[in-house]
Amino acid sequence: MKKTKRILALTGALLLFAMYAATLVFALIGSDHARMFLKASIACTVIVPVFLYAYMLVYRILKREDSDFNEDDL
Repeated sequence: MKKTKRILALTGALLLFAMYAATLVFALIGSDHARMFLKASIACTVIVPVFLYAYMLVYRILKREDSDFNEDDL
């Protein structure tokens, strides 16, 4: 499980780096399509980490409630 968490963390870090790089590239290109991609890239750069953080919070809460439920059954 620990190895899986490390792999997922590395994958997430690489995904964030790719989004930052894409944002930089789209900012430097001057076409109309690049402007649209730049807006989408900036939105994803903000939204994806927020969703990941929210997922982690929900997982912790559900895991805690599940462990409390199992302790009450004993």
